[in-house]
This record gives sequence, structure tokens and C-alpha cells, in this order.
Amino acid sequence: MRLGPAEVRFTGRAEGDLGHGGAYVEIDALDPGVLARRAAVCPLPWTWLRQVHGDAVVVAKVPGDGAGTRADAAITDQAGAALAVLTADCAPVALASEDGVIGVAHAGWKGLLAGVVQETVAAMRDLGAVDVRAALGPCIHAECYEFGGSDLDAVAARLGDVVRGTTAFGRPALDLPAGIRAALADAGVTEVVDVDVCTSCSAGHWSWRARRDTARQAVVVWRSPT
Repeated sequence: MRLGPAEVRFTGRAEGDLGHGGAYVEIDALDPGVLARRAAVCPLPWTWLRQVHGDAVVVAKVPGDGAGTRADAAITDQAGAALAVLTADCAPVALASEDGVIGVAHAGWKGLLAGVVQETVAAMRDLGAVDVRAALGPCIHAECYEFGGSDLDAVAARLGDVVRGTTAFGRPALDLPAGIRAALADAGVTEVVDVDVCTSCSAGHWSWRARRDTARQAVVVWRSPT
């Protein structure tokens, strides 16, 4: 899909496991099959992250810069750079501006509390982005995401009661897509495309919550080299 000047690709089972196989795998030891699958999705150098559910944002100054960094978001103003985050229920968020600045963020409930979405948009603005738009990819939805009361209260205290949902069985739930939209609005981003796919419900996506999948799908954002 197109998002302003950027190309965005949300993957699923059809593209295969794009994960790196663990937090401590060295970059030069990545599985060749994973590298081949990543290249099939986008043949540019990937800035991929060792995600830690925090708010750190990597600034890729050249294509592939920061690959393997412990962070949950990346931005760049460089054409030819591919930014990626990996998910299996958390929300993958693609970001782009007409000014040529692009970004990605990985956000579950801890990321929402940490403010990773707002930090990513702020970093993009520091690089010159003005009108930022977003695309929200496949993630777990409220009907499948029963959530503990105290943690739900904490997220609601940060982003408002819009994050409170109900599962298909009537239990309290976190509405993760609503939380992402609230965080984006807090950052001044109002144009949001939502692919509206629940990873827990979808047979075409990996889900840790529903099936204990260890494989990962990706969102990749890039601007083609000029």
C-alpha cells in the first residue's frame, strides 16, 4: 500500500517467518532463509530492531543503519532505507510524511504506556516532518484480548477510557487499535488507515496470544531510491 511518498508492506503467514530467532542472535548469524524472505518482501537494507516494549527510537542515517538495535521504533529521511518492526499480536504502525520522513513503531500495551507512538512522531518532526499520516497493521483486537484490571486502568489513565473494550465472552479487554489511534491523536496525527485485522482471529497471521506462535510477521516502510 502507499502512504504518502512511502511504500508500506504488512506481511503474514504467506510471506513466512520474518523474525530473527531470538534477542541475542548476532546480525551475521541470521538465518539465510529469513534473509531471503525479507529480501522478497523488500530488497533494500533493513533497519530491524530487537524490540523491548519501550520508547527508544532509532534514527537511520543511511540504509540499514541501526539494524539489531534494542528499540521499538525507527525513523529515517533517507530514500533506499527500509524500516521494519516484527509482531505477533502487538500493533505495527507505519508512518510517513510528504516531507520524505518515514517511520515505524511496535506498540503493545507496555509500548502505549511508554509513549512509543508519540516519541516516534516527535522524532519524525525533529527530522522535518510536518503532516504525518499513519497506517495500523494486523494486531490483536479487543474481542480476543482479555486484560487485567490494574493494567487496563493504567493504559486508560494515559490514553483515556477509549482503550476499554470487551471480549467476545464479555470480559474486560484492551482495545489496542483504539489505544494506537488515541496515541496518534495525542501526537497530532489524525489521518490513520487501519487494515482492521485481528491476529488472534486471522488464520493468515501469527499470534502469540491465541496459538503461542514464535514466528513473526512484519511491517516494512520504505521510499524507493531516486
